[in-house]
Amino acid sequence: MRKTLWWMLYCAAAGFISHLLSDVAVVARLSESYASQAWEADEGNAEDDLIKGGLPGQPRVSFKQYSGYVTVNLTAGRALFYWLVEAESPFLDDKPLILWLNGGPGCSSIAYGAMEEIGPFKALPSGTGLAKNHYTWNKLANLLFLESPAGVGFSYTNTSSDLNTTGDNQTARDAHTFLIKWFRRFPRYKGRVFYIAGESYAGHYVPQLAKLLYEKNIRGVKNPDINLKGLLVGNGVLDNYYDNVGLIEYWWDHALISDASYRDILAGCDFHKENGSKTCTHYIDYAFEYELGDIDPYSIYTPVCQDKPQSRRLNIRASAESPLRRHLAGYDPCLGNYAEIYFNRPDVQKAFHANTTRISYNWTGCSNVLFENWKDSEFSMIPTYKELISAGLKIWLFSGDVDAVVPVTGTRYGVGHMNLTETEKWFSWYLDGQVAGRCQVFEGLSLVTVRNAGHEVPYTQPRRGYVLIKSFLASNHTTPLLPRNKTSS
Repeated sequence: MRKTLWWMLYCAAAGFISHLLSDVAVVARLSESYASQAWEADEGNAEDDLIKGGLPGQPRVSFKQYSGYVTVNLTAGRALFYWLVEAESPFLDDKPLILWLNGGPGCSSIAYGAMEEIGPFKALPSGTGLAKNHYTWNKLANLLFLESPAGVGFSYTNTSSDLNTTGDNQTARDAHTFLIKWFRRFPRYKGRVFYIAGESYAGHYVPQLAKLLYEKNIRGVKNPDINLKGLLVGNGVLDNYYDNVGLIEYWWDHALISDASYRDILAGCDFHKENGSKTCTHYIDYAFEYELGDIDPYSIYTPVCQDKPQSRRLNIRASAESPLRRHLAGYDPCLGNYAEIYFNRPDVQKAFHANTTRISYNWTGCSNVLFENWKDSEFSMIPTYKELISAGLKIWLFSGDVDAVVPVTGTRYGVGHMNLTETEKWFSWYLDGQVAGRCQVFEGLSLVTVRNAGHEVPYTQPRRGYVLIKSFLASNHTTPLLPRNKTSS
């Protein structure tokens, strides 16, 4: 099996080194046979997916919610689960639609994006109900959360071999099929301003899906229903080489590892190669196991959940989307535990139109099986981003600066090697009189950091995350409208 060094480092960050994944170039074209399989299924009806009366234990709200399944391959029996949270504003026609994808690969956008970060609710302790998220992004946009690929969360396949053959390619194709059929089910969103957003391994999902949408258009397969205007990716996987180098440098310059380990890793690992040596694996594993200590690498200055024995050996082997147990003032590091309890309640699943196939195992935030058997992962997303920049899309890459799994250092290296023209030099942006982060603007792309935020920016810094998305939506593709005055609030 071909192995990439980026995967080895990524696995080490969650305490796992084995079962590294193959690397195959992503194929962006839908085959005719695949398309015919996908369109066989009934498109469904939006009103059948309406969550009537709300979810069990939720606060009273004014907006509508929809959830359900969209079949993306009838022959294989693959169906993806979604949750649409409409915008709070009564002027819904003026609000854009944001598709949110979490990464892993193999982790749920409902578990993390919706319930920990940008959705309208957060689970209460013991899964007894839901509380309002005061910084939900549905104050500004309609939010579409997709559990992708099949095998994640409530999404399923009737072909067990799918779980062993899924990779970037199939994930992009199925998400593309989902979107086309979803817009047919919800025709009122046709032509609406549409953005794709996500974090971590969605640094692959988001641009790959955007590229597929764009390529279908330039080949003459016009689909005006999907009015894609831009991408927003947080702490995203960008390039194996630069991510690896940036990760080790971040560990060292944040005093997480020793000088000796830093030197050993740089000497023993050739980050240009796809195959990691045993020596390289040993050095990385040693540094992570014996030097970093019992911290949360996804947010290095925040406590870990103490409800049950916790370590970096999380249930999901290596994903930066693994259950995150972190805390900043006023936030609960055990929130992921509560969400899993809540979504395994039969009354919740019934109201949510979920688990209609009566899956015998518990709903979890991440799938070990998918991660361990992932079949194709592009070595670098830089060429794809450059294509999308040329297409004129608005693209922001944002990065919490205390994430030690997909750190800002690697992202800066990757962006720097896109060889883009700088249009605005590095500057600070503010909130409540304090520096909230920094920004550097290039022709076609903005790099935004969020101060004191971890891997899940809207979770660890919800107000700064809210200002980030508000600024993104208000900006054009050349000038980010971030608050630059110390008096900004």
